[in-house]
Amino acid sequence: MGKINVLDCTLRDGGYVNDWNFGYDAIKGILNKIALSNVECIEVGFLRNVAYDKNRSLYPDKICLDNLLANKSKNMKYFAMYDVSSPLSFPIEEFPKCDGNGLDGIRVIFKKDKIDDGMKAAKTLIDLGYLVAINFVSTNFYTDEEFIDGIKRANKLKPYTITIVDTFGSMKNDVFLHLVDIADKNLDEDIMLSYHAHNNLQQAYQNAVSFVNLKLDRDILIDASVFGMGRGAGNLNIELFTEYLNANYDKNYHIVPLLEIMDEYLVDTYKNNFWGYSLPLYISGTLNVHPNYAIYLAEKNTLTEKSLYEILENMPEEFVQKYNKDNAEKLYLDYMNVYRDDSLDIDTLRNAFKDKKILLLAPGKSINDYKDKIKSILESNDVVGISLNFYSDDLKTEYLFSSNMRRYNKLDDKVGDTINAKVILTSNMREAKHKDYVLNFYSFSIENKDIIDNAALMVIKLLIQLGIKKVMIAGADGYDEKNPYVYSDAITHFDFSKVAKKRNESIKAELDKFRKFIDIEFITKSIYE
Repeated sequence: MGKINVLDCTLRDGGYVNDWNFGYDAIKGILNKIALSNVECIEVGFLRNVAYDKNRSLYPDKICLDNLLANKSKNMKYFAMYDVSSPLSFPIEEFPKCDGNGLDGIRVIFKKDKIDDGMKAAKTLIDLGYLVAINFVSTNFYTDEEFIDGIKRANKLKPYTITIVDTFGSMKNDVFLHLVDIADKNLDEDIMLSYHAHNNLQQAYQNAVSFVNLKLDRDILIDASVFGMGRGAGNLNIELFTEYLNANYDKNYHIVPLLEIMDEYLVDTYKNNFWGYSLPLYISGTLNVHPNYAIYLAEKNTLTEKSLYEILENMPEEFVQKYNKDNAEKLYLDYMNVYRDDSLDIDTLRNAFKDKKILLLAPGKSINDYKDKIKSILESNDVVGISLNFYSDDLKTEYLFSSNMRRYNKLDDKVGDTINAKVILTSNMREAKHKDYVLNFYSFSIENKDIIDNAALMVIKLLIQLGIKKVMIAGADGYDEKNPYVYSDAITHFDFSKVAKKRNESIKAELDKFRKFIDIEFITKSIYE
């Protein structure tokens, strides 16, 4: 049986969580404590053509790495990653020769369509004296023949290791072991075989354990990070996996320094930038698509998991492997823009609202403070109340408007029971069971993509079309950067605190445009006044 090795990739793959801004003290502390853990290798960050910032694990030249690793451990190998496909990568032939200081090795990653460039970069670095890992991004997207061909090309270069990479976290155990079998049969026996996991389907630990339990004759290397730190669903947890190796393979990894890294350097990052299992990333892993699509769509806070699944399941093949924000936005808009001829519903609402005062009831906390005032207005015979994406048992309105399926899901079953309002929905609400009026989403959506389906703005846009000259608004308090809990009840809660300033500015700008056509009166405190 060959030797089992572990590589910590916290500073590199974990950097997707915090934009690699760990802070200099944390970078040094993580380097020192990983060395104390007896882990064989560490990945210190990315090689990228950026201005050097000692607080970030991104490195534009060898000098900054030589300084960082001046007191490196003799018992651990130090790697950085070079992404052939990244526009931020400098020409690798400009990198100096390996002189024994700083980096010991460089890991070269490339997508399948860049394999020629990847092999060329790997050869250049091997000639410069570095230990080189050749990482086949999204290895499960290679056919068996393509993977074998890639391995044979790697054999000619004699790299330190080649790596099976589960980029989308979609490799189930049988697929992973099949790739290991191909690699073991075709890779020269003196070249190490590595595995880099992502944990969308919670397969990282099982695959890693299965890998070592094969007891291959060759040396193997497994990537992991502290507390599984990594983008989205994260990576293999190094503290869990090293403990398994200690118990089953007589390894002598020290677990406490790994726990100290989480406690001393990462706990605040974890609180503010969650990584780990989530349904959107489970869906992207199941469908074998780039996880950034799931992340982007989930952050819209408008789609149910069913809708997210439908979008990703039916996305064009050319989008699947390469994430592009514009493509993600197109997928979202195409899904939302379900056309409906709403002329009859609009005419009905025009007649219902004619000569009426309109009160829009949003779910901000201020409605609790102004409850008596709001009740008094709603009780007036000439007032029509419209609740926006929520419904209050204390402040009953005649109408309920929703453009957000995630929010309406919590109300749908109550319509006709505890909610006796007439329901106005937009045409993107495919899953809704109860609806009295359906408006064409595209007609009332907001041009600004960040607030495209803001309920208050959509209804005001509707009221302008209906010829209404004045609208009252309660509970549109605005978003708070420091406090995500701005809603009147927990059921309504959605966290927009990270984008609060931008959303507030965008909403205010739209309201200013609308004021040219309709008088807007806030009857509760609002930052939009």
